[in-house]
Amino acid sequence: MSHNKTINELSPHLFWDIDVLSLDINSSKRTIIERVIGFGILNDWNWIVSVYGKDQIKETVLTLKNIDKVITLSFLANLLVSLKKISHATQKFSQRTTSGNIKSFNEYSRV
Repeated sequence: MSHNKTINELSPHLFWDIDVLSLDINSSKRTIIERVIGFGILNDWNWIVSVYGKDQIKETVLTLKNIDKVITLSFLANLLVSLKKISHATQKFSQRTTSGNIKSFNEYSRV
């Protein structure tokens, strides 16, 4: 688990009813994952993946009672694959733009 992250990096609306200072990344893992899955934005999802990892998230989701596990796990699988593809595509684009193999937006927009 990553210890460089803090709960304050998560969206404040996730814990509107909880004193954030009372949460601990390790002991509050279930609560944090449940809130992010139910109400989190993309940055929150990235946060839990970087802190807990895919296997811990999956294991936690399977213990939650108030969610449809099949739909949630399917969504998680698709999201994680999509995030990986987006990250890979961004890296490739960045490499191409820095190596001069791709024209700038301005060059394409002069049509």
